[in-house]
Amino acid sequence: MLTPRERRLGVAGGAIALAAVLAFMMLALLALLAFPSAPPGGTIVTAYTWQILQFTLLQAALSTALSVLLAVPVALALARRPNFPLRTWILRLMVLPMGLPVLVVALGLIAVWGRQGVANSLLMILGMDQPISIYGLGGILLAHVFFNLPLACRLAVAALDRLPGEYWKLAGSLGMGPLSVLRFLEWPAIARVLPGISSLVFMLCATSFTIVLVLGGGPAATTLEVAIYQSLRFDFDPPRAIALSLLQVAVTASVLCLLGLIGSTDPTGSSSSAPSRRYDGTSLAARLWDALVVLLSVFFLLLPLAAIVIEGLQADLGRLLTSDAFIEAATSSAIIAVASAVLALSASTLLIRGRLAAIDSRRPGVAAVAYRQLLGASSLLVLLVPPVVLGTGWFLLLRPLGEVARFAPILIVAINALMALPFVMRVLEPTWEAHHARTTRLVASLGLRGFRKFWYVDRPILVKPAALALSFAMALSLGDLGAIALFGSNDLVTLPWLLYSRLSSYRTADADGLALILGMICLALTVTGTFHQTDRSRRAAD
Repeated sequence: MLTPRERRLGVAGGAIALAAVLAFMMLALLALLAFPSAPPGGTIVTAYTWQILQFTLLQAALSTALSVLLAVPVALALARRPNFPLRTWILRLMVLPMGLPVLVVALGLIAVWGRQGVANSLLMILGMDQPISIYGLGGILLAHVFFNLPLACRLAVAALDRLPGEYWKLAGSLGMGPLSVLRFLEWPAIARVLPGISSLVFMLCATSFTIVLVLGGGPAATTLEVAIYQSLRFDFDPPRAIALSLLQVAVTASVLCLLGLIGSTDPTGSSSSAPSRRYDGTSLAARLWDALVVLLSVFFLLLPLAAIVIEGLQADLGRLLTSDAFIEAATSSAIIAVASAVLALSASTLLIRGRLAAIDSRRPGVAAVAYRQLLGASSLLVLLVPPVVLGTGWFLLLRPLGEVARFAPILIVAINALMALPFVMRVLEPTWEAHHARTTRLVASLGLRGFRKFWYVDRPILVKPAALALSFAMALSLGDLGAIALFGSNDLVTLPWLLYSRLSSYRTADADGLALILGMICLALTVTGTFHQTDRSRRAAD
């Protein structure tokens, strides 16, 4: 049990973090609502706005369907083969797209599927005249499948791996065929998590910004977030930006409500037990099918990554690394990434401590339980307002104070920290709750308090998940283009903004080199934590 003072400090700290998060979001939304949303006699919802909304929902629905439908057979194959060669490495490979900046992956996809890419070059050899176009709806779907197929696959594999081993023993003793196993065992396990997976993927696709900005190819393939950015950055049409922002919030709110009704799914895709021994799928045809499905998925993921490396190595990396533009952008990116990661980690710590303190009693009241749930929901509420919408609201709020660029670094740090908050809490909270439950009585009996308790009891257990959360938050901030796209200028340039500017000015060699450098930096931050997490799960299973 916590002391009354520790309980009061925990509750107060959680309240401060919650108030800060809500205030930052609500001020942006109030600025949108208070600004004159249309000229006199004008209308907000135009035919063009309706077209953008339709395309946003269409591309998200198609991306979700393709990602999930293609992920299911891969997940079935990996779950059916717990001893598949390099299975652990394949699952690790499926985490890498989450750690790569979207802009970097877009360049890799262009290198493979673009006009001068590998796919079109092979088709030209076969006598076809460049039938594949990476730009437009097709390119957007391809990029979304690249990012979301691995996510959906890992979640489905985790659901299958959690099935008790007795199920497979019984299926083997009954001589159940592949269709029976799929009908009575595999499909029910996947069906339980499929709605949550689909809603999560739809949410990610509906709020996609960088992919559509780079691969959209024109007004016909524009989503709400890109249209908001264009309304402020190029047209400077605040009324239209406000209308689109409110539509975007309505879309994300609807999806979040649907997620709440459906139920959540484990976003890490990890299971607490080792994959059970399977007695099905022993025929040669089944083994060949599983190997083919897995190898095709690996090839689909590896080809753009290999293209990034090959194209990047052909650039003059020495000149890029020593150029003033790169040094300035790298310095800005590092400062913003560290500041946003520390801010996200600090807010998460206060929220988690508040949640633990709220119910740290023998009989927590209704108010304490409700407070705990509110603190937990705060990390999901940030998904309600995408970065571009937050940036739009704060742009309108700060505009009367003069040049908004003066506040750009602070805004970018705050927005990036908010976007990283759900991931940081998801990494920290399970370990912290388990540690608190395991050590509370011992700490109370020993009389450890304050710094001594932190140093001797909390630090050895929490330092690794905190470092993992910090590295993920830094990687997310380093690769983010959403906030800097609104506030970037000659005086504030980050690595993603420098990469995008080089790509926009058709300096593709420099863009490829910067993509390789940025990708390697982000992977260096995420791979260590990913390996630690996978190895920890494997040791626990053993």
